[in-house]
Amino acid sequence: MYGKMQYGELLYAQEKPQAEDIEMFIPDLMGYLPPYYGSSKVMRNIQDAIAKEVGTQKYASGDVLKQFFVDTATWGLDFWEEELDLEIDKSKTYEARREVLKAKLRGTGTVTKGMIKNTCLAYTNAEVAITEDYANYRFIIKFIGVKGIPPNMEGLIQTIEEIKPAHLGYEFKYTYTVWQMLTEKELTWQQAQIKTWDELRVFE
Repeated sequence: MYGKMQYGELLYAQEKPQAEDIEMFIPDLMGYLPPYYGSSKVMRNIQDAIAKEVGTQKYASGDVLKQFFVDTATWGLDFWEEELDLEIDKSKTYEARREVLKAKLRGTGTVTKGMIKNTCLAYTNAEVAITEDYANYRFIIKFIGVKGIPPNMEGLIQTIEEIKPAHLGYEFKYTYTVWQMLTEKELTWQQAQIKTWDELRVFE
């Protein structure tokens, strides 16, 4: 690859920084020069060009560091997914891809009740309860800390399929808001009428 790509091109093969990204990293090099250079347009143009390159390199070094952590990685998610043998799907949001990665990392090792719980937490960031149904060779995942069906269930199901023992089945149970809970929240009938049934089922 050396000699085939220009310096810096590999780093920004995924995403090139915008002007506003590097603006805060650009130093005022004219301030380091004697005052009599202040009226020189040629010197200002030279220093501005150098300052822009310095700012770009400062931004780049910080951006590279972000790729070492799943929570801040962007273009580096490709490398994380490749390392963990996950599909690289750039049609998904960064957050959705990070959820899959964190679940995969948490799901490494012997499968336990705690591991499955941690895997679910990676996707929902909310409390879940795992019930083991030994007689029927399955476990039940109940979402307690989030109402309704959590987002990115497709990714969660895919991860559970990868980490669970092949002989075990599983099912999901969701938490919804019932009418008694709505009345306790002092929601009037008029207020309820302007909401859809799906909105009421997850009303907080």
